[in-house]
Order: sequence, then structure tokens, then C-alpha cells
Amino acid sequence: MGWLLNFFTSSIGRKIIMSLTGIFLILFLTVHLIGNLQLLIDDEGKAFNIYSDFMGNNTLIQIISKGNFFFIILHTIQGILLYFKNKSAKGSKYAVSPKNKTTWASKNMALLGTLVLAFILMHLGHFFYQFKFNAAAQAMASYDGVQIIDSYARVVEVLTDPIWLACYLLGLAVLAFHLSHGFGSAFQSLGLNHKKYTPIINFVGKAYSILIPLGFAIIPLYLFFTK
Repeated sequence: MGWLLNFFTSSIGRKIIMSLTGIFLILFLTVHLIGNLQLLIDDEGKAFNIYSDFMGNNTLIQIISKGNFFFIILHTIQGILLYFKNKSAKGSKYAVSPKNKTTWASKNMALLGTLVLAFILMHLGHFFYQFKFNAAAQAMASYDGVQIIDSYARVVEVLTDPIWLACYLLGLAVLAFHLSHGFGSAFQSLGLNHKKYTPIINFVGKAYSILIPLGFAIIPLYLFFTK
């Protein structure tokens, strides 16, 4: 087991962990956006509330959710460790080959990752924490005689506040920059480089880094201008 521990605490091992957790979080973002798009349905929040109730009470989903929090923390820790390790190595930069043209995002992944973590903590504070620990935020909605938490009301309350709207849009912009380098870097760190497929991966990564944050941004903007 010693060799396994040594491998995952090595620079290569840490990059692999960063890559695998990053890919998992990319998949999570996609699923999360699909669910949140129900906020755009003009039904006073019924579809979103039913969806949120299912997500909050399904055992399997909750296990995956807890795993997601673990991966976020692991991804962040590994990123910080890699940053300081590479900073101490003269001329070394995280996930950037000296032969490749670097971008602002690639040179500032540690900063972007820290800002993304702050964005996630703000998001959890507004919703997860409030729904779990603040009775005042747990307004109820009734559908077919069944009462569930009115998650939609809380979302509208937060995202129609101009200050919080600006914070969310700024957070999504940071996420876009983080993804613009992180998507392709994840595959590169796993050794999945090929002159035929790498350009495709990079194109998909750039498209993803624009479309996913844009999809999330449309939701608060829609709520802000219609509610």
C-alpha cells in the first residue's frame, strides 16, 4: 500500500486526482444545469419544487451529493498542493508545457479555483444551509395535497436581488475561465494526447466553458427581469 500512497502524493498522482475529480465535477455541472433549467418553466415553480424535493429526499442522490462535496474539497486541496509545489520548482507551471502557448487562465488556475470555491460556498450558504438550518427560509408549497419546501421562492428571493445577481454572474464568469483551461488540461494530465483527438477535446472544452456558464447565467437574468 506504501507505493500507492506514494503515487497519489506525487506530482503525477496529484494531477491524476485533479483530472478525475475535475471530470466528475464537469459531469455534475451538466446535470445540475439540466435540473435548474426547470426554473425557466412558467408554472410558478411547480416543476422545480418537485424536482428539488426529489433530489433532497432520494437516498442515492444524497449519497452522490455528499460524494460531490468530497470531490470538490479533494479537487481544491490537490490544486493548492500542486500550485505550491510548482511554485517552488523554478520555471514550472501547473498543467502547462513550456512548449505550449499559455493563456491567462492557465497561468492563474489556483486563483480561479479559489474564487470558484468561494462561489460554491456562497451558493451553499444561500440554499443548502438555509433549507437545512433556517426555518424562516423553509416556506412550503402544496401540490396535490402534498406539502414540500418551496425552493423556488428562495431562489427567486436571492437571484432577484441586484447585488447577489451581480455576485452570481461574476462567479459564473470566473467558472468559465477556470473551465476554459481545466477541461482540456484534465484530459492532457491523464495522458490522453493525440494529434487527431486533442484539437477536438480542446474545441469541446472551449464550447463547454462558454455554454455551461451561459446556461446558468440565463436563469438568474430571466428571473430578475420577469419577477
